[in-house]
Amino acid sequence: MTNKVFIDQMGRKVVINTPPKRIISLVPSQTELLYDLGLDQEIVGQTIFCIHPKDKHETKQRVGGTKKINLDTIASLSPDLIIGNKEENDKNTIEQLMTNYPVWMSDIQNLDDALHMINMIGEVVNRNSEAANISNSISNGFNLLKTFEKQTSIAYLIWRKPWMVAGHDTFINHMITRMGGINVFQNEDSRYPQITDDQIFAAQPDIILLSSEPYPFKEKHIKELQQICTKSKVVMVDGELFSWYGSRLLKSVSYFNELINQLQIIQ
Repeated sequence: MTNKVFIDQMGRKVVINTPPKRIISLVPSQTELLYDLGLDQEIVGQTIFCIHPKDKHETKQRVGGTKKINLDTIASLSPDLIIGNKEENDKNTIEQLMTNYPVWMSDIQNLDDALHMINMIGEVVNRNSEAANISNSISNGFNLLKTFEKQTSIAYLIWRKPWMVAGHDTFINHMITRMGGINVFQNEDSRYPQITDDQIFAAQPDIILLSSEPYPFKEKHIKELQQICTKSKVVMVDGELFSWYGSRLLKSVSYFNELINQLQIIQ
């Protein structure tokens, strides 16, 4: 093993003893990617939200949540690489970890960023060819992505009390755009703005998508929103396939194509 300098997606130099043998991942989508790269033995810790693969979620050491990380647990695992994300992890905690461990950070707003991340992590963990296979398959899949046949406005909700939506510069917004949709809240100041019933009514989106994560939307929320926007179609969607930017993207295109077909029929 030798020390090697890598540049992460935040433009930081990270010195890593390669190939790393004790990896902690603080991001669910990137945890799944690491397993798909064949790093089962090297992963020594992950968050409580790293639910894929299911058997690893149940057996691997947990280091807390993506925002609330247990530093003592991290220390007990003696990692030689920690992988995080600018948006998903707490800045102060990450800065603390950086004082003691090599921390490689991703920063992702769109598909190109995601593909770049996959290949960069592949290089860091010495799985270049495996990463290239995954990223190429994702890229080829998105070349087959359908788009809405007519202009379709969309609101993508992620939370209740208050309502929160995906706005500009988010990976979800990029996925909506790739589908040919127009995010009605992409011009709000915040990336994840809080909105009111009146704002939803004023926007009158053709489609309201309720994400399966992070908020557990139910049938009652569909009825609630249907009363606010009687002409909108309100649909529950798989949030992982809209927001997980790792190897789960291999499943996104077929899901999006089926969703587009479904929504165009009922519009």
